[in-house]
Amino acid sequence: MDAASLPLRDIHLPVPPDWWPLAPGWWLLLGFLIIAMAAGIWLRRALKYKSIKKLARWEFAVLRQNQQLSDQQKLRQASILLRRISISAFPRTDSASLTGICWLEFLDQALDDKPFSQGPVKVLLDGPYRTAVQIDLNPVFDACERWIKVLPNKKVGPYSARSENLS
Repeated sequence: MDAASLPLRDIHLPVPPDWWPLAPGWWLLLGFLIIAMAAGIWLRRALKYKSIKKLARWEFAVLRQNQQLSDQQKLRQASILLRRISISAFPRTDSASLTGICWLEFLDQALDDKPFSQGPVKVLLDGPYRTAVQIDLNPVFDACERWIKVLPNKKVGPYSARSENLS
């Protein structure tokens, strides 16, 4: 009898395992990834809020210690820095277009003693444009640093303007 004439059946392979339902190890991995992503998003936002304040304080400290700039140049740089910080911390529609006394009143909203519009920091209005100026910059820098400390931890980023327009 030859092998070709024997009534043998071919080898049956087992059915390949189905991908659903997932094994318990995959569920654990999926849960870990979701928790890690949520923690990463939260940490990124927390560090971003802190970093704006930290960077602003650092820049004011560097400006205050700079011996190469005149008082008028320091005052001009402080004004520019305040504007940059406000645009970063608040929606552009709230602070970017303000000038003059309205700008100083906007800065005063966070502080009770109103040093920007009624105090010694009012020099920010015309001090940078004077030809010769003798100013004590310590109250200016002190008020600016106090203002930075009380900045709100609002949502900063490309979605802040869109979410405020929806409400």
